[in-house]
Parts: sequence; C-alpha cells; structure tokens
Amino acid sequence: MQLASSGGRRLRHAALVARELALETGRTVTRKELSAAARDASKALNLPTTPRVVLAELVACWGEQEWERLLVWPSNDYLVGRTALTDRAIRKSIRKLVDLGLIVPKDSPNGKRYALKDLAGEIIDAFGFDLTPVYARRGEWARLLIEQKQLRQAQKQAFDEVTICRRATEEALTALAEHSPDIDRSTLEDDLKALKAKTPVRSKTSLPPDLLGEWSLLRSRAEQAFLDAGNGGTSFRHNNNNNGSPSESCNKGFPKKAEAVRHSEQMPEHLSPELILEACPTVSNYGQPVRDLADIVAAGRYLRASLGANESAWAEAVEGLGTVRAAIAVLYTLQLYEDDLAKNGGESRIKNPGGYFRALIRMVKSGKIDLGVELLAMRRRRMS
Repeated sequence: MQLASSGGRRLRHAALVARELALETGRTVTRKELSAAARDASKALNLPTTPRVVLAELVACWGEQEWERLLVWPSNDYLVGRTALTDRAIRKSIRKLVDLGLIVPKDSPNGKRYALKDLAGEIIDAFGFDLTPVYARRGEWARLLIEQKQLRQAQKQAFDEVTICRRATEEALTALAEHSPDIDRSTLEDDLKALKAKTPVRSKTSLPPDLLGEWSLLRSRAEQAFLDAGNGGTSFRHNNNNNGSPSESCNKGFPKKAEAVRHSEQMPEHLSPELILEACPTVSNYGQPVRDLADIVAAGRYLRASLGANESAWAEAVEGLGTVRAAIAVLYTLQLYEDDLAKNGGESRIKNPGGYFRALIRMVKSGKIDLGVELLAMRRRRMS
C-alpha cells in the first residue's frame, strides 16, 4: 500500500515525520496491542480528554488486517455518534492528533473515507487515518512514562522534605515560646509565614527552585535560636555528675530510662522486644541498640517524626494506649509504610503516614485492631 498525498488538507510537518514510521517486517498488530500503545501515548503526552476519547475510538475501528499500515476509515458522523462530541470537536481533536504525530491522514481524491475492495469483495486498502505511528513509537511512550514516574518521585521527595522542615521549624518556635517567651521570635515567624505563602500545594507539578534550601535554612535558624536560648548563648559544657566510686559500673544510673514505662504497661510475653524487632526491622533506623521495652519506647518516640506525625498525635497515642503501645504503633506504621513502598515500586498506598498512625491509634483503642495479632502477621509475612 502506498500512502496517498494529503490532497486538500493542510500539510503538517508532524504528519510527514510520522509517515516515515513503519512496523517491523511481517509484524501483525492486534487491537489489544494497539489499544495499549494508545493508552501509553495518551499518558505520556498528557492528552486532553477530547483527543484521548477520539484516539480510543479510532483504535477501536482497527480490524486487525494483515496490512503494512494500520488504517481505519470511520466517518465524522460515526465518531460523533460514538463519542457524543460535536463535529467541530472531532475535527479539532483529529488536527491535534495529527500535530502530535499520532495519526497520519490518508485522504482520498474526493476527501471521503472509505475502503477499497477487490473483485472478491475483500478489503485491500483504505482512505482514512493511519494509526501506525501510535504503535511504532511505543518505545518512546515507555521512556516518557518512566521519566514522568521518576519526576513524580523526585517531586514527592522534595515536598516531603519541605514538610519535615516546616514541622520542625514550627516545633522549634513553639518550644522557644514555651521555654523562652522573652526571646524575640517575630523575624522567624514572619519568615515562616512568607515561606508558607510561597510553597505550593502538592497538587502542583513542581517545587519552585531553591525553595527547599530556604526551608532548610529557616529550620536551622529556628533550631539554633532554641538551642542558644536554652544554653544562654554559650556552647554546651559537660557536667560531671558521677560522684560514685570509679570501681562501680558505668551503667549504675542507666535504668532510669525505664521510668517512662509504667509497671501497668508491661506487655504480654508474646509481645516481646524480640518479636517487635523481627516484625519491624525498620527500627534499625533508630541507630541505637534495642534490648528492652524502654528502648522500644525511645525508638518509637524518636521515629515518630519520620511518619510526619506531630506531637499531638503522639500525646493522643500515649493517653489512649500507654507509652509502650504508642511506640509499638509508631514502629508498626513505619514498617507498613516502608513495606508498601518496596512492594509498589516506590509508591505507597499510604499517602499520609502521620494520619494513618492517628487512625491506627483510634482503632486499637476501640478494639477494632489488636497490635499483637498484627505484629505476628507481619512477622509471618516477613519470614515467608
């Protein structure tokens, strides 16, 4: 088959380029394969809804003939009936698809679309639209989709880091107001308000340049102000309070860390630190050895910020479940989030880990979820 000239149609550069694309020798394309390529093309090029619908209908017209070109010939009236779009919208969408190099028009001498048949009534050629470029460029669509996914991941990470900096700055200013109310915070608070105004919502496609650096700098300034206020503006000095005998164990006062764990909060034997470590290896992010419940509490309190959960969520958890179970809930939520990231190629279904943690606390408190059962199930999944 030879592609006919464009006739009276306006000549377009994209159509001439797309016309050079061809299928592999002897390659036959099914409607399912062509449809998958069209969906990838629509996503990769961010096609608007109307051209996307028209392209899908053109693909649906492919009859799976063993031709060198993927030709379809639906009339505008047929497309109007199938899509419920106006004739003007159909024409505009076709021009858009041609300009993007997705389809190539093959016009007949009279401008109509129709099939050519031999003496036996078999269709041997047609005038209409050539969909070969949609399928021939499927490697390009795959590359664009990977690039878009990587860009979304990078943007998500940047927004996550901004959120962490913002919360850390707010917590530093809150602590500064509580412990050193006489310190002037107006400049830092004004800068915080200005940065909040400059920061777009996550629905935006990109973060303005250097905005993350500005947030990091503001966080450092706020934390340094809190540090200076608590230390009188001088550097820390070590206070030697070890008045005991040098022969006594250095760990004499270490068990005081367990004061945060009330006797009434001691966990059942089946919820031992060993079980928690086996079910939630993410506790290694704590960076300190975890040997007992006091270490579990310290790890949970430390890793709480990794979830994006604020102090009020932690306070609610401690009040409702006790310190130990609150810490275990932090570790369980963090492990669930990281497992989901690994399972889904870097995209977790838990979009807000901090909110998930708060919801988990309320379900555990109401008896809808048993932390012990969930941890045992998580360990079984990991061991299997």
